[in-house]
Amino acid sequence: MKRKKLLVSKEIMNAGEMDKIINRMVHEIIEKVSSRQNVAIVGIRTRGVYLAQRIIERIEKIEKVTLAKGEIDIALYRDDFFKSLAAPAVGPSELLFNPEEYHIILVDDVLYTGRTVRAAIDALMDYGRPRSIMLAVLVDRGYRELPIQADFVGKTIETKQDEAVAVYFNNIDEEDRVVIGQKDKTRSH
Repeated sequence: MKRKKLLVSKEIMNAGEMDKIINRMVHEIIEKVSSRQNVAIVGIRTRGVYLAQRIIERIEKIEKVTLAKGEIDIALYRDDFFKSLAAPAVGPSELLFNPEEYHIILVDDVLYTGRTVRAAIDALMDYGRPRSIMLAVLVDRGYRELPIQADFVGKTIETKQDEAVAVYFNNIDEEDRVVIGQKDKTRSH
């Protein structure tokens, strides 16, 4: 979603709230996976990668470990690839470890229909079958179309079908916040 084409109606997380929520998620992840060997964190491109980086940095600092990490691009795995994407931006996936030896935590910014996560799992499986896959998301907005549920959720919110949720990260957007809005149909493409 193009953030410039969003008419913001409500801020649901400011920078301070976002930081606290990510910290809580980090501690929940540590608690749940601390007994497991070989844990890797993989961000789903694009904004899941930025959230994954923050989670990784905090876990490594707290636990004094080095985690396996990666990013997965799902553009070619989307079930709507040929239908609704005029010119999809396809980027590289990067997994510098053998997934078959790891418990993987997939990370994304917003969980909505479940289609992005399904595509990420398909992409990941092309690299090998992990020992297990868990899911961490900053925002769960409901309206699932597939039976996919997150293991770690920052915040669950109620939205309308026609609303959009946008997550902003200061390293690319110059601010941290999460908003709900409507797509502005008056602006040109």
